[in-house]
Amino acid sequence: MKQGTTLFLKIAVILIGIPVLALCIFLVPEIAGFAAELYPDISYLKYLVFIDLYATAIPFYIALYQAFKLLNYIDKNKAFSELSVRAIQKIKQCAIAVSILYVLGMPLFYLIAEKDDAPGIIVIGMVFIFVSMVVAVFAAVLQRLLQDAIAIKAENDLVV
Repeated sequence: MKQGTTLFLKIAVILIGIPVLALCIFLVPEIAGFAAELYPDISYLKYLVFIDLYATAIPFYIALYQAFKLLNYIDKNKAFSELSVRAIQKIKQCAIAVSILYVLGMPLFYLIAEKDDAPGIIVIGMVFIFVSMVVAVFAAVLQRLLQDAIAIKAENDLVV
């Protein structure tokens, strides 16, 4: 495949990572401070918010890196290889990890929504859970299809 055919997708992966980094730098401290203001008697709530939101950023960036590696494999004509299958599997695992971390953080969303009387905050938290699960299911289907395609390719190579 011609080098650079996936350039647009690589740029998109990078552009997806930049706003999330900006949110981690600027918005997460604001959210944690807001949670601490709502519940001054629970002093450690601020740190729980930090831990939960920053912990979800780690698998997110790992998945972005794996997507970038997958695009490099496609550029090098290694799309139908075990390397691609492993990259997709890691993306699936990262999406599941993000979903689990947000499920574990849902009580924090609930506490903030309860005190601030804003049920939309819970919906936002649930959107993150469902989006990451959709990514995980899509990655699982893609992984299975790629494994089947590799098996068919191996059979055809033996038939020659």
